[in-house]
Amino acid sequence: MSKICELTGVSPLKGHNVSHSNNKTKRRFLPNLKRVTFKSDKLRKNISLRVTNAAVRSVDFKGGLDQYLKSAKKQKLSRRAQKLKISISLTS
Repeated sequence: MSKICELTGVSPLKGHNVSHSNNKTKRRFLPNLKRVTFKSDKLRKNISLRVTNAAVRSVDFKGGLDQYLKSAKKQKLSRRAQKLKISISLTS
């Protein structure tokens, strides 16, 4: 399973562990992914997505999943989230 947020498109970053003696070894910075169930008012069902903690806060700030998907750019969303965005816009 890929470690990519379905709403924001955040993926792992690459970097180095740097020791006291300045030795560098490769490492990955993984996003803080959680499996979260959102309630869609327009579709009248619960939707389970794998998102970062920051994305959960953004959805709450926008006022729900429907409002977030309406304002989100299509390039950042996963294919599943893009389909949800289209189905939400059709029900409006």
